[in-house]
Amino acid sequence: MKKAVILLSGGLDSTTVLAIAKSQGFACYCLSVDYHQRHIAELQAAQRVAKAMGAAQHHTIQLDMSFFGGSALTDSHIAVPESPTEGIPVTYVPARNTIMLSMALAWAEVLQAQDIFVGINALDYSGYPDCRPEYIQAFQQMANLATKTAVEGKQINIHSPLIDMTKAEIIKTGAALGVDYSLTVSCYQANKTGAACGVCDSCRFRKAGFEQAGVPDPTPYQS
Repeated sequence: MKKAVILLSGGLDSTTVLAIAKSQGFACYCLSVDYHQRHIAELQAAQRVAKAMGAAQHHTIQLDMSFFGGSALTDSHIAVPESPTEGIPVTYVPARNTIMLSMALAWAEVLQAQDIFVGINALDYSGYPDCRPEYIQAFQQMANLATKTAVEGKQINIHSPLIDMTKAEIIKTGAALGVDYSLTVSCYQANKTGAACGVCDSCRFRKAGFEQAGVPDPTPYQS
């Protein structure tokens, strides 16, 4: 089987991407990142998902991005917005996707894998600049300039299969592939048990997605 590295947060999108990669015949090597995010319960979800979905391997890297702060997800002094805001919200984590994709790229080289899957989405998201198609294209171009693998003639492919899908389309796709979304955590301020707040951006997109997809929402919400 061809090998692929899957960036797995434990959320709805990355879990769907794992299911897609599996359906395409890849042996899936899942990589999660503990960047000292507020919603640490997602890492427990990633462990559940990787085990349930038969990942070839699953590793969690420790990387303390709270050292820099600058985001509601890494700085406890910045509140998570509980209503829509203008512009790029404070839940944007500076350089997060670039750092995570770089680590996935490093592991892919060691594994001799040419494929990396990431759950970036450019429609139902919060306006993050590193969730755009042109960003993925630029990173893939850089990956094929910067790696021994590519210099030796084996192209690195960055797959973002959800990039132009609505949240409802993502959920329908995952449901058709047998994804158990009760295993996942998407909330930016989930509690220690993984129960969601129901009001942050991520919760709003997730709730609306299940409703529009006509799929029962298995998310436990905080009372």
